Amino acid sequence: MPEGDTLARIAHVLRPLLAGRTIVAARGRPGGARLERVVGCAVVDVGTRGKHLLIGFDNGLTLHSHLGLHGSWHRYRRGEPWRRSPVRMVAVLETDEWVAVCFDAPTVELLETRALAIHPMLRSLGSDTATAEFDVVAALAALRSARLARTPVGDALLDQTAVAGLGNVYRSELPFLERVNPLTPVAEVSDDRLRAMLERGTRLVKLNSRGGGRVTTPAGTPSDVYVYGRTGRPCLRCRTAIKSAVTRRTLNSPPRRVYWCPGCQPAASASN
Repeated sequence: MPEGDTLARIAHVLRPLLAGRTIVAARGRPGGARLERVVGCAVVDVGTRGKHLLIGFDNGLTLHSHLGLHGSWHRYRRGEPWRRSPVRMVAVLETDEWVAVCFDAPTVELLETRALAIHPMLRSLGSDTATAEFDVVAALAALRSARLARTPVGDALLDQTAVAGLGNVYRSELPFLERVNPLTPVAEVSDDRLRAMLERGTRLVKLNSRGGGRVTTPAGTPSDVYVYGRTGRPCLRCRTAIKSAVTRRTLNSPPRRVYWCPGCQPAASASN
């Protein structure tokens, strides 16, 4: 699933193409969002909340999309061939020069902008790591809720109601950076370690929102990441082989693989 920095980059790419411009054509998938309602309207904003993209129009409507595991936004000049099949299209917005196409997203809906405040997917989001207004105190308090006390800290970082914008890469990288095993229950991780993960997380999300690949390591490191996707390969710190496991955040959540170094992040003792 795209992380908060991915959505910020998408917004950064689409904003100059759409903001202030009039929509000359628009359509959604059959039975989907009635995007013909924004034809003739100007785009007033392209923004994000956590992993959600919001495109606002001057008629009081907003296009909300959540990309799930497989969705993406593409940009094309008018007349340029699409790189994916039109049958995968779920939303198209056209200006006099550009075409923005959303493919494969499970959530694409046109809403009244004033209703965003009560939208069930948006109103429950925690503080957003991609914004300057990220509130580390509020995020720390949310992670300390009784509901998450026995949740593995790596899984808790994915809980968008606690902290918005972190995804599977950061779920592995942030615990590694603070030498915490990601399978350690939140209740067993110190406030200092949790705060450090959140503070480093918001810095990395903002840096990675600028474009290019997602990087968590310093310049000159032979890998862009420390542990994510590196099962069996040597740790960049101690050379121990990286381990991984598949977990579910909740019974209804998709299975995701988490990565750690047994040398730098030993079980149980890492958070002490």
